Amino acid sequence: MINALRGMKDLLFEDAQKYRYITETAAKIASNYGFDYMETPILEETPLFKRSVGESSDIVGKEMYRFSDKGGNDVCMRPEGTAGVVRAFIQAKLDRQQGQKYRFFYFGPMFRYERPQKGRLREFHQFSVESFGEEAIEEDFTLIRMLADIFDTLHIDYTISVNSLGCSACMPKYRESLVQHLHTLSDGLCEDCNRRIASNPIRVLDCKNEKCKEILEDAPRITDSLCEKCSEDFKRLVTLLEKSALKYRIDTDLVRGLDYYSGTAFEFVSENIGAQSAIAGGGRYDRLVEFLDGRPTAGVGFAIGIERIMELVTIPRKGREGIYMGAMIPEAVEELLRLAHEKRRGTRVTVEYKTKSLKAHLKGADRVGARYAVVIGEEEAQEGAVLIRDLEERRDIKIPAEEFATRESFFDD
Repeated sequence: MINALRGMKDLLFEDAQKYRYITETAAKIASNYGFDYMETPILEETPLFKRSVGESSDIVGKEMYRFSDKGGNDVCMRPEGTAGVVRAFIQAKLDRQQGQKYRFFYFGPMFRYERPQKGRLREFHQFSVESFGEEAIEEDFTLIRMLADIFDTLHIDYTISVNSLGCSACMPKYRESLVQHLHTLSDGLCEDCNRRIASNPIRVLDCKNEKCKEILEDAPRITDSLCEKCSEDFKRLVTLLEKSALKYRIDTDLVRGLDYYSGTAFEFVSENIGAQSAIAGGGRYDRLVEFLDGRPTAGVGFAIGIERIMELVTIPRKGREGIYMGAMIPEAVEELLRLAHEKRRGTRVTVEYKTKSLKAHLKGADRVGARYAVVIGEEEAQEGAVLIRDLEERRDIKIPAEEFATRESFFDD
């Protein structure tokens, strides 16, 4: 027997229903915030992620599903979504539309070759939003507010962590002071941290090694070196969070895992999923469009890890819905198929092709959770009628078949 690859998981039954419920809930809220749906390909050119995510990142260095296709192109399966959206944004020449603002949402699978564990798979799914062309810090707050609305609707508890990563004006000076400090600690830091001192020192602050965390407690923080604009923006964001009554904390160790972030960084954390506590995160990436050869464009976005929150989500219980249709005589099957086609224009319909007794059909209707069981027996066939049972109210009615095809309600309440 051939099984799914390690770290890949089928979505069936309850998991599939939860995935659909989560994405539909998030999509509706994003749409209410003025965001439009979009899609990008799963397969992209590898240089896209080298230039955006950063060659020093673990994603590019260790985790990408990368290969040469039959045309000799260096391609990979997308490890995250933002870079592909920015590529599409530039390719559609939206970066050339001066003064325009574009807001998108999307969802789907991402791929990273890492050790599978609870809530972290090699194929995983994200729901994400990206906003282009809006520099105001209020947009950062609005995305945090949107995320909170999504999790509130899904009944997931969370705490928000926020930080500022500065900009091209204040980051170089901070980076220099951080590197100097890290060199004095290098003997006690792990191998990954020492490698990052030269390539991406900010990422050292994100190390999960407990010994490194302890050593880095006194390291300088970017919030102490922000330029005037970044400082004012961060103060404004905190003020908006205070007034919104959202639960948040300032986390000066929060740096996000991708190289393209600058300015605001935020993360939503749940205490109900164990060690992998981050359930969503995002931030501002005002330089990314330019890095990928577009015109300078402000950008901010977030991503929700769908597998991370699945076990926290309970789908609202639905009552019976839809119609089950079955024949008690072979001659009625074709008529059922015709009527089912008519009703499927607006209703979920399940058809049983085998002829069975009324009792057996009612059991079948129970199994699929149908509200109505519709059957045609010998008597109904002769009369050109159907028998309808309301499985919730436990009542029956017989009506002409043509009337059944057009009626929206079968019982007069």
